[in-house]
This record gives sequence, C-alpha cells and structure tokens, in this order.
Amino acid sequence: MMKDKEPLRMGVIDIGTHSVKLFIAEESEGDIKILESLKNVVALGRDTFFKERISQESINRTVAILEKYNGILKEYAITNPRVIATTAVREARNMDVFIDTILRRTGLNIEVLTAGDVVYYIDAYLSHKLKGRYPIHEKNLLIAEPGAGSFDISLLAQGFTLMNVGLPLGTLRLKQLMSKLDGSIQENYEALRENIENEFAYLKRSMPPLKVDDIILIDESYSQYLGNILTDKKFEDTFFQLSHSDTQQLLEKLRDKKPEDMTQDYKVPVETAETFIEYATILDSFVGLSENKNIYILETSLSEAILANEILDYETSQKYNKANQLISIANALCRKYNVDLNHAHHVSKLADTLFDSFKDLLGLKKTESLYLILAAYLHDIGMFIYNRTHHKHSEYIINTINFFRLSNDEIKTIACIARYHRKGSPSDAHLLYQSLPANRQILVQKLSALLRIANSLDRSHKQKIKALEIKFNKAQDITFLVTTDANFTLERCDFLEKKEALEDISGNKISLKIKPV
Repeated sequence: MMKDKEPLRMGVIDIGTHSVKLFIAEESEGDIKILESLKNVVALGRDTFFKERISQESINRTVAILEKYNGILKEYAITNPRVIATTAVREARNMDVFIDTILRRTGLNIEVLTAGDVVYYIDAYLSHKLKGRYPIHEKNLLIAEPGAGSFDISLLAQGFTLMNVGLPLGTLRLKQLMSKLDGSIQENYEALRENIENEFAYLKRSMPPLKVDDIILIDESYSQYLGNILTDKKFEDTFFQLSHSDTQQLLEKLRDKKPEDMTQDYKVPVETAETFIEYATILDSFVGLSENKNIYILETSLSEAILANEILDYETSQKYNKANQLISIANALCRKYNVDLNHAHHVSKLADTLFDSFKDLLGLKKTESLYLILAAYLHDIGMFIYNRTHHKHSEYIINTINFFRLSNDEIKTIACIARYHRKGSPSDAHLLYQSLPANRQILVQKLSALLRIANSLDRSHKQKIKALEIKFNKAQDITFLVTTDANFTLERCDFLEKKEALEDISGNKISLKIKPV
C-alpha cells in the first residue's frame, strides 16, 4: 500500500523593523496551515531611523535569533527557507555589511524587499484568499500593508498595477516623531495628523486620475484588537469593513489614552499599544481616499502571503503576470509625464520584433526582452523636464521608479538603455552605466542599439509602418523590410544615422528597403 504524500512544508523568516519572526506552514486542503510562529524583538528600526546604521549589538542579536530559528527549521526538515527584510534593513547605510554578516554566520541569504515586492505578494495572495468572496479584479483598488517602518501602497485598476509607493508612515517612525514633539497632548496629536496628511497629499498628487472603488488594508498586528475597542461593531470574520465613522470613533476612544491605559482597558499588548494611536490616525486618513469612505481589512501578513505563494504555487491569470503588470506601470508613468503614448506603444512593438529577430545573433535571453520593452515605453519620459537633453532626464527618472520584483541593477539597466536611445554612447563619465557589472554593460549596449533602430523607424511619431520584416542573406547581411503607405523619408534618414551601433555590435551590414502597401 502506497504511503500518502507528505504535505509540502515551507518556512519564512521576516526580519522586520522591531522584530524577527519565523513562520512555518504546510499545505492543507488547498490552503496553508501555520505549524509554528515565533517572534523575537530586535530594534533594527530604532537603529536605522535614528542612526542610519544597524548597530553591531543588533546584528549580533539577530544572528543569535537566526541560529535558533535554523535549529527549528531543521526539526521540520526545511532546508530552503525564505529570509526577507524590509524597510529597516533596506534603508540602513550598512545594509550590505548586515546581509554579508548574516550569510557568513548563519548561512541564510536575505532578500531585501522593496515596497513594490511587498505589494506584489500581497496582491497575489488577495486574489487567492478572496476568490469567490470579493471581485478584486473588477475593482479599482488601493491596497496597503502598514509596517513599523513604512506604509506600502499599491494602486490597481481592475487587477493591473498602476503604481507602487512606500510612504514613511510606519508606526515606529511616527512614534519616534511623537517623542520629539514638545507641545501639549492635543498639539502633539495635531502635529502627528498634519505629518500624516502631508504624506497622503503627496500620494494623491502622485496617483493617476482614477476613481478608487475600495481600499484594502492587510494587517495582523492591530486589527485583532479592534473588537475590544469598537464594542458596538461585530467582527466575525478576518475580512471586514470599517467606515469613516468607525475610524473616527476609534480615534476618539484612543486619543487621550496612554499605552498602559489601552493595555488595561482594551487588552492590547504593551508593544502594540505604544503605536496604536499612530495606526488609528493613518486609518482615518487612508479611509478618505475611496469613493465610499470605507476600508476593508484582511487579517493576514506578508509572511503568510509569501508562504502561500511558495507552498500553493498559485497562479493568477496570465493576464496579470509580471511582464503585463510592469507594462501597466510603464503606461501609467507615460500618462503621468505626458509621453506620446502612441509613439511609446509603437516603438515598444517594433523593439519587441527586433528583439525576436536578433536575440540569437546577439546572444540575448528571452527574459531580457522585458528590459527593452520597458525602456521603449519610457525612453522619452525625460521630455517632461527638458527636450534637448531628455535622454539624460529619462535615465534619472527611470532609476528612481519603484518597479516591483526588479532589482536595482535591473532598473539601472533599463534606465541606461533608455539613455542611449539617441546618438550618444556610454563613457567613463556616465556614472550609472559605470556602476553596472560588465555583463550588464554589454547588455545595455546590445539593447540600446535595438532601441535606437526602433525609435528611428517612428521618427515622425506618426506610426507609418504597417509591417516590419528582418531578412538575413547568405552573407549574413541584414535588410529591414518596411511596409508603409506614407512618406518614409524622415525615418529613412534617422535609420541610416542610428544603424551604426547595431552594425558594430552585431558585425553585420544593415540596410533598409521600403515596400509600398
């Protein structure tokens, strides 16, 4: 008789702003079951936000905790845990030293997540968790995860991400702000409120014009105690709704209470009570961003979302895959910076065709096409600042964008490809390009050569090309066969000027042939 298959188990270690947590889970009836959860306090955020560095004492304490967690992971036969870190590590000036020390002393490799990474896992988990309960892909949503270091927000239009942003509104940051204020209790609260409102005003200015149907907040730390405070409201599920009047009532009950009073009156743990007023103030400001002045709260965590992703390997529709989500963000950025979207779409389509035709010749990987496509969408974004040197401004803007699930080197690569879409070539004076490893520098040269050609073929911004074919003859000379019914004189001139980079890097002679419709 065959043994039943052992359920898949996975572990996640979350190195947060004020604690290090371990979660171990296994598959159970199409969902995950938490087998173990541990939490140990380490004040990494206090180090980073006050001193900009993680102290040696905190590093040693983190190592000791992780060594203990390693032993527990071995008991569950888990050999490949995910180890994640967020704001406190990401913003530390000695982040690299911290990561290297942890790897050397514990063997654990830390992934430092951006705000975009966080909301990616949260968004994907919501699709799984709320399937059949809430039409997440039919709504325009603001989805957020409050942390001690930052407030990570994603704007989705019917399942497609338009922007990701991390606001410096973590509850620990706000607590530290409150500790610096020297007014009365009422004055300090008003100052806190003004600081939060200022950050939300920045968020509103950054958002594309979109009617937000609902707001969803992912929270595991505070939401479980709301029922102790809002006693008139029933909390019967882990997915529930708060109205604006609920958040205002929450503030009224907490505003004049000290943390010890919250602990006594509402059975809130001391460490949570210390930052509850900050959390409640964020809730009250956040709820006002939706049309219906309501906010949905789902009691879960980033760690649980990652565990579910690893164990269940659930897939959202191909429609919402990584590439399409990133292209959605690029489209939103084009609109924000007044880019000619017809030109951006056309150049991107031409660039994709060129990539498929040249990938084998240039030794490119299929996954690298995404860099070219994103650069094609965003190559003119710098015109928002100044037309004459827009390629430099495009590089700068792209390098500041929070592209979820792309590393810093990947974002730099895209920025550099966009920069070199004109005549200029990389030089020793170009700091961003020089900061890339050698393999990425040559990749930039290859993909920017393709982008130059794609851009030249729409020099007039009139999308004259009906069809494009790339033909290789026996001598490996390359002919671009363009089908068009328009005057192609301007495009031909620009093509002849821009083809040199691709000829140099491919070693092939390139020509253009016009085929009338």
